[in-house]
Amino acid sequence: MSSTSNTHTSAPHAVGTLRSWLGEADRVLVAAGAGLSAAAGFDYGDAERFRELLPALHRLGLRSRYLLGAPLPADMMWGYWAVHIDDIRHGPGPNDLYQRLRALVGDRDHWVMTSNVDALFARNGFAADRVFTPQGDYGRLQCTVPCTRETWPSKPYFDRILAVYDRESGRVTDPAVLPKCPRCGAAVFPNVRVGPEFVDDPYLPAGRRLSEWLGAVPADSRLLVLETGAGFNTPGVIRLPMENLVRRTPRARLVRVNPDHPEVPSDLGDRALSLPCGAGPVLDALVP
Repeated sequence: MSSTSNTHTSAPHAVGTLRSWLGEADRVLVAAGAGLSAAAGFDYGDAERFRELLPALHRLGLRSRYLLGAPLPADMMWGYWAVHIDDIRHGPGPNDLYQRLRALVGDRDHWVMTSNVDALFARNGFAADRVFTPQGDYGRLQCTVPCTRETWPSKPYFDRILAVYDRESGRVTDPAVLPKCPRCGAAVFPNVRVGPEFVDDPYLPAGRRLSEWLGAVPADSRLLVLETGAGFNTPGVIRLPMENLVRRTPRARLVRVNPDHPEVPSDLGDRALSLPCGAGPVLDALVP
């Protein structure tokens, strides 16, 4: 494995280099992890926001949205999912940070690959058919068996849950609205990758189109990989694949924007740029 470099260019110089690299790029691949959505206001570890959204669960001693293994009864767990996903996935308002990122990319030929399941790229100006989300999408549900490769839009289910959700108790007051697989009656779950039962069929076509786009890069083309917010929770989804992509693409460059883990592989030399900060300050400097 390649060693990493901990040497970071000064912030003003690094932003200037990023501006130059963007100007020289023929194609841009935006690669994003959870840190980007956290910078945009959707931090799963934000205890205060958790308390505001889910006071009943806060009183039980829970402090963050990372509840996959929490021993909650079904009515409370579905109350959590409905509130959480309605907030992060189905909110109608625009997001300033994502919109400024879209403005930064401009009219360059581009794609997005993200481990985030909140659809914030597609909801803020990026073409939905050019966003690859290999970890899934909160906008869909699936059977947990699964008895079928079919998935279903989540919003109608969550709208019904929220209509009978009691915020003070954290419970869904009508068990009839708790989702079940319409085919076999088994439990359903958000269509996100948590185990081998994950149904990835909705996302494979975009993955194939992205692979074809990358394969069609001319030898003399400049590909800029702009990676932001991708740490080590799931490094095999974004972080390591982006390093390997740049490593095997001679004229490609990697820009890694990350306040906690900005290190870049030393073997990439001057084709990798480390910005040890969040996406917000970078966009503040580049997009008025």
